[in-house]
Amino acid sequence: MEILEEKKNKNRPYEPILEGIPDWPVYQLSKNRKEFVELVTRKSIERIKLLRPTRKQLIDELEATVYREQNRIKRNRWRVDPTDDARFWSGIKNQLIELSPKTEEDVLVVEDELLLKIVHRYANEIAGNFKPNSYRFTREVVKFWFQRLLNGARVKKFGAFFRNQYTLRDKIQIVGKVKMLRSLAKKGTVVMVPTHFSNLDSILIGWVIHSLGLPAFIYGAGLNLFNIKIFAYFMNSLGAYKVDRRKKNLPYLETLKMYSNLAIQKGAHSLFFPGGTRSRSGLIEKQLKLGLLSTAIEAQRNLYQETREGEVRKIFVVPVTLNYNFVLEAPDMIEDYLQVKGQDKYFPEQDKYGSVQLLRFLFKFFTKGSNISVSIGPGLDVMGNYVDAEGNSLDAQGRIIDTKDYFVSNGNITEDKQREDEYTRMLSHKIVTEYHRINRVFASHVAAFVAFEMWQKKFPKLDLFSLLRLPEEELELDYSEFRQVFKRVRKKIYELKDNGKVHHATHLKGKVDQVIKLGIENVGIFHLKRPLLKNKKGNIITNDLSVLYYYHNRLVGYDLEQYV
Repeated sequence: MEILEEKKNKNRPYEPILEGIPDWPVYQLSKNRKEFVELVTRKSIERIKLLRPTRKQLIDELEATVYREQNRIKRNRWRVDPTDDARFWSGIKNQLIELSPKTEEDVLVVEDELLLKIVHRYANEIAGNFKPNSYRFTREVVKFWFQRLLNGARVKKFGAFFRNQYTLRDKIQIVGKVKMLRSLAKKGTVVMVPTHFSNLDSILIGWVIHSLGLPAFIYGAGLNLFNIKIFAYFMNSLGAYKVDRRKKNLPYLETLKMYSNLAIQKGAHSLFFPGGTRSRSGLIEKQLKLGLLSTAIEAQRNLYQETREGEVRKIFVVPVTLNYNFVLEAPDMIEDYLQVKGQDKYFPEQDKYGSVQLLRFLFKFFTKGSNISVSIGPGLDVMGNYVDAEGNSLDAQGRIIDTKDYFVSNGNITEDKQREDEYTRMLSHKIVTEYHRINRVFASHVAAFVAFEMWQKKFPKLDLFSLLRLPEEELELDYSEFRQVFKRVRKKIYELKDNGKVHHATHLKGKVDQVIKLGIENVGIFHLKRPLLKNKKGNIITNDLSVLYYYHNRLVGYDLEQYV
């Protein structure tokens, strides 16, 4: 994988591909926010009426929406929710109750009014609010404080806190198809689809986008992030649009998809996490949410339908994997995952980390030697075909093809939901394949994988839950055995890399004992109960097998189990 040119000159930033913020599509969207919200509202209502064409179907949908929303307010309120939430939905419910004695003509009028009220409220809630001054301020604050933390930690001299010797690029390694991404962003609209492990992902990706000289992207950020004041400020400043995973009703989902669809059509580079939420298990996503992903395909078809020949702006999908040694929320997320897996119960998404906890974590992260890498995958078209640096779609033999042909039926570009659903599934599968291929393996991932697999092999009759309940004193691995297995698995990872099936950090090469030491030190480096460590005898032990399982899962999917 190509590493950023920082190796040649670390301090040379990438030139912006668009000079001024007023040229950025995200700025244009926010500048015309009111008009854009109106457009989203109108188009969403048209789509909802197509999906619920009869009066009864639409009334039933409105009633179901009110029921679900009132249930959400009663059972799962968040601080970020509007203060008039209960009053608004109570009013909608009362108006629906009053419909029964009205004439059919009056019912149609009220029905349209209610749908308009609901959809417009959703569109307003979802819409981002990018502000250039806030964006510049946030960008400089993040850059200033992160660099000061790095320097204060790494250079133990008075005044180091105020020097610029170390930068974020020393901490966050960006690898992969960087030049291609910059080229595609000039030629079309980029939809970036990263893996999702932590609440830090959005801010991390925001810094990466800025660092690569790209204009700000619109973000699909979970509404739960806005519960945390410091995150709410960053997200609002960066123009994030809000995604509320609690809302599963049709009007909300169609409004959310329409917002994404129309923004992409207007040329706004977009970012969303297709896994839908943070990976609770630590696994790289295997099943993606198809809703927002389908909007890229719909937007491309609409552009072909509505733009003159030769002027169509192509949409490019770019997979990205985020590689951490440590995920702040890992203990709570793996607990949620195991509860659901073991008892088949639903647990609502809740964040146990407020502003203070996150600030403490950021300080710990930037004052310790635990790096992050961001792997940029190759560009794809909306069907999942690879594209070249010029944006041309390529077939399996490397020949240039025209994506417009995928939308043509009987000589005309047509809308075909069943066909586009299949295209969405094709794109989803390709993204998942790319996630695993561009994943960058750390020593900590290998150490966690090997240790957990060895304990599973040591207790073959125990299922996962019985294994996780074993007392810590029964969990000890002889270091020499662990070392041999680690070497075997590492050798297989080298082979997978040579075959283009995965990548690994450069630190994975070297003397095996040093690599193991680095891996053990970095597995869950900031957790109170360390998932992996050495005891006084020099053997491998754990203080938290469940969290070790979370980190082990990063390498599931490569058939490495057979080498343990």
